Amino acid sequence: MKLLLDTHIWIWSFLEPRKIARRVANALEDASVEKWLSPISIWEFMVLAEKGRLELAITPAEWVSRALNEFPITEAPLTTDVVLAIPTVQLRHRDPADLFLAATAKTFDLTIVTSDSHLLSAKGVSVLANR
Repeated sequence: MKLLLDTHIWIWSFLEPRKIARRVANALEDASVEKWLSPISIWEFMVLAEKGRLELAITPAEWVSRALNEFPITEAPLTTDVVLAIPTVQLRHRDPADLFLAATAKTFDLTIVTSDSHLLSAKGVSVLANR
């Protein structure tokens, strides 16, 4: 299985692990499961930090560096194929970050791990619900 972590799942894994459902936590702890993260999620994290919506004891860049070192993941590249897949993604809204994540999942045959109702209802994209 190859999991693409939605931004909040990645952040919660470190800052609020109690919000991670047991079956999602089990998947994240399973060494045989590939964990992927889009640079879009790192960008979203940086925006949240800039707006003061995250409590960090270190700079956002240091936090990202530590998180990536503590929890190795595969970086999901932003490619032309991902961008070209965006029109094939069916979401109830047009949030650019969600569109990129769904198109990334579709392009690289990944399962998105999310609590986001919009992504959970996406057509043609595999999802693992954090419930």
